[in-house]
Amino acid sequence: MDIIHLLSDTIANQIAAGEVVQRPASAVKELMENAIDADATEIQLIIKDSGKTLIQIIDNGKGMSVTDVRMSFERHATSKISKSEDLFAIRTMGFRGEALASIAAVAQVDVKSKRAEDELGTLLSIEGSEVKTQEPVSTATGTSISVKNLFYNVPARRKFLKSNPVEMKHILDEFHRVALAHPEVAFDLFHNDIDLYKLPIAKLSKRIVDVFGKNYRQQLAGCEEITPYVSINGFVGKPEAAKKTRGDQYFFINHRFIKSPYLHHAVTMAFEGTIPDRHYPFYVLNIEIDPSHVDINIHPQKTEIKFDDEKAVYSILRSAVRQAIGVYNLTPSIDFDSDINFGNLTNFKMPEKAPTAFDRAGSSVSNFEKSSSFQNPRKEAQQDWKTLYEGLESAANFQKTDENVHMGSKANSGIDTQVKPDLEEVDAVQIHLKYIALQVKSGMLLIDEKAAWERILFEKYE
Repeated sequence: MDIIHLLSDTIANQIAAGEVVQRPASAVKELMENAIDADATEIQLIIKDSGKTLIQIIDNGKGMSVTDVRMSFERHATSKISKSEDLFAIRTMGFRGEALASIAAVAQVDVKSKRAEDELGTLLSIEGSEVKTQEPVSTATGTSISVKNLFYNVPARRKFLKSNPVEMKHILDEFHRVALAHPEVAFDLFHNDIDLYKLPIAKLSKRIVDVFGKNYRQQLAGCEEITPYVSINGFVGKPEAAKKTRGDQYFFINHRFIKSPYLHHAVTMAFEGTIPDRHYPFYVLNIEIDPSHVDINIHPQKTEIKFDDEKAVYSILRSAVRQAIGVYNLTPSIDFDSDINFGNLTNFKMPEKAPTAFDRAGSSVSNFEKSSSFQNPRKEAQQDWKTLYEGLESAANFQKTDENVHMGSKANSGIDTQVKPDLEEVDAVQIHLKYIALQVKSGMLLIDEKAAWERILFEKYE
């Protein structure tokens, strides 16, 4: 006997649903994105028992006709694309035509929808992919979808759902992602008749504060970069606000949430040296790019993508974030392009350093000293402490006073200091004849004397 046979539509739909609807949060994501694609400006999300009993989405979008309501639950039925070329010009959230069919295969679904030009809307009830009723109904313009008893006909799937707090956390994550991607849309979230969020239409900065709290108001720095290939806009958090846990990192490609370790690495590299190890900065960044340069048809969840030029996006993103940090003075820096007078050179010798492996191997400084164009530029360019401190102080925009002060004390063991009574007051101390520690308004700036001196010489003789 032949042993290969076709599966029934019911079983096939339930199997396919496993790729799209993994938990209540998956249904929330798909339904909210459908509401966005329907041009809704107001979206309500109503949850009961963390989505296990009820998930309801009410929007004021353009609604559906009688035929469209019925066709929307057929597998691979969609209004977003019609030919293969459309896959590389997608700007909508959905396009596969699988979400509603997958949800209807594992839940009891009621849909009410009406277009603005219609007098009456349509009510459709489906259980386990089987249409129960379809009739005219009086309803507001837009669409209301109720998903009841998720996985009621797949007990094994329902058994493996987590506790209500865990499932609710996943729903909140999806809600946050959609709300942050679309600040031009108003959102309401109710859980067990409790109003958790009421987000009005606002700018992205206001939306971030409304979602995460007022504490984020003082830590946001605008990030914007416009190039012919890609445009980046959004906000990053100050380095001191970085957390030890992940979760506050949001990337959007054309307002679609994605997960990209590669792009996350670009942001962390921009923060390099400003946050401790194993800390993660906050960011909400939207990347606008021509859809023809992006492939989003990789996984049904649509959170994985591929660029045709990942390195270009990486470089532009890192540059944009680094610029945002610099513009908002989130990290102290020395501006070697400022007008600093290095001409007053004296015979005062800088503290000698023990040779390092870098020097013994033939460092750039050693090669520089042997150059035929200069006769030992280190000795030629040596200057006294006053000139060095004035240059560093001016470069870092430190504030000076007219009082004279010594530069520390020898009370702490292991700390060597130099006292120059003719210096203007600088809150600085030399440590081990290798480093200069200076106090700035945001904390402490530690300068490596050798590295700073090499940079000064480089800028002078470049």
